[in-house]
Amino acid sequence: MAIPTQPNIKLVNTNDYRESYSNSVQVRVNVWDFFLVFGTLQQQSETQVEVRNFQGVYLSPQQAKALMAILQQNIAGYESTFGEIKLDPRMMGQGQVQ
Repeated sequence: MAIPTQPNIKLVNTNDYRESYSNSVQVRVNVWDFFLVFGTLQQQSETQVEVRNFQGVYLSPQQAKALMAILQQNIAGYESTFGEIKLDPRMMGQGQVQ
């Protein structure tokens, strides 16, 4: 069985394309899709954190898995160049699934 050739891909930004910085991503999952909510987290005080959400993106389960794979590949490359990325253990495993 022959492997199909890959098409040439042309990336085009729409007129409303924007880039933003996010240090907070919330993930909501249901049977049909993954919903990623991007925001900026700001420490208000020692006990108070505010997250300002600015963009939500829906992904199909297949696209979410493809995103996971490409992120894993790029993180491995980053860590081999710059060293291990350390995570705050207090922030692991938090959040709710909807």
